[in-house]
Amino acid sequence: MSSYWFPRAWLPGGPADAVRIDIAEGVITAVSPGEKPSGTVFSGLAVPGFANVHSHAFHRALRGRTHADRGSFWTWRDRMYTLARRLEPDSYYRLARAVYAEMVLAGYTSVAEFHYLHHPGHGQRYADPNEFSHALVAAAGEAGIRLTLLDACYLAGGFGQPTSGVQQRFDDGDADAWARRVESFRPAGDLVLTGAAIHSVRAVPAEQLPAVVHGAAGRPLHVHLSEQPRENEECLAVYGCTPTELLTAAGALTPRTVAVHATYLTPGDIAALSDSWVCLCPSTEADLGDGIGPARALADAGVRLALGSDGQSIIDPWFETRALEFHDRLASGARGRFEAGELLDAAAAHAASGWSNLGAIAPGRDADLVCVDTGSVRTAGVDGPGILFAATASDVTDVMIAGRWIVRDRIHRTLGNVAAALDSEIGALWQ
Repeated sequence: MSSYWFPRAWLPGGPADAVRIDIAEGVITAVSPGEKPSGTVFSGLAVPGFANVHSHAFHRALRGRTHADRGSFWTWRDRMYTLARRLEPDSYYRLARAVYAEMVLAGYTSVAEFHYLHHPGHGQRYADPNEFSHALVAAAGEAGIRLTLLDACYLAGGFGQPTSGVQQRFDDGDADAWARRVESFRPAGDLVLTGAAIHSVRAVPAEQLPAVVHGAAGRPLHVHLSEQPRENEECLAVYGCTPTELLTAAGALTPRTVAVHATYLTPGDIAALSDSWVCLCPSTEADLGDGIGPARALADAGVRLALGSDGQSIIDPWFETRALEFHDRLASGARGRFEAGELLDAAAAHAASGWSNLGAIAPGRDADLVCVDTGSVRTAGVDGPGILFAATASDVTDVMIAGRWIVRDRIHRTLGNVAAALDSEIGALWQ
């Protein structure tokens, strides 16, 4: 057993003082507030590890290269497709390893990778059709982060349109072929889970949706939902219903479903999602000009909220957490939309990705901890829960995942200079 002492720790009842945390075999065995320093002594605030519930790791290579572009989500997508053409399993492994390490440095201890880059393109297949999936699992393993690999079904280039160009790298042909490939993938390791994804109702025709739902087989099922008004308009024109209604008819909305973005919803859509999750991605939704989703209305309807970094324009769970509150303030014209505990629950919503024993510093929970500096120029003088509105990724000093310290004193213990790795891999992709 190992013991760690923190001046403050955010426990299920809120921040507490002088907390000793005992850990054995990757599990928290005791949490004792009001204790004198003992064991390994830290100087900051301990919080539960953050959950990145929606990630496209390769989008990190677009950071700083598209943000000044005019246009829309759809013109940005063309730039993303250019990048997707250049990736191969080896280069994606090296890039994702560095991206996942950046996430750990920021305080993420799990990531749900919404993975749709599968094939060489033009109808070809790798000798192992899950070559990219293996690359992502290996990358996460070296970065030390928990991974839920969400294999995405992507069969159409739009409503009634076949895939074309780079989209053929995403396309398995039909949902049955997708399910066979997914079923053949058996990753090893205690820090890996698998799930499934419907890329969107644009990319999976209605008649194929039930097969994807069946293929998910009780695992997490994620889906991009109503991110853009155009998606809703085209769905109404083709199917006579909203995307949420289409998913409901296919049996896709369950307690294990995560709707990503869910920006443009009707009151009926919100009610239909009441037993599911919604993952908001504030930094990406702002970057792409997507709009502001009805977060407070969703929470009031019983929808469980989660957060993700999505396009990696920012990898900072502290930013995403306060942006959940700030965006809802902008939309409503009122302050105090979420309690601090609600914000932390959304930030640590590992259960949305299948990790049911995370998200709190409490006995019996798996030992994922983040220590944040409370004396930086950003956090000095901040009181208790206000840390969510002050800290940034730069203030994270130490990160434990499954009882192992992956980051100590702001250094990733496996990869070392993560910035150099990112610079090298991204530079190579754009040469």
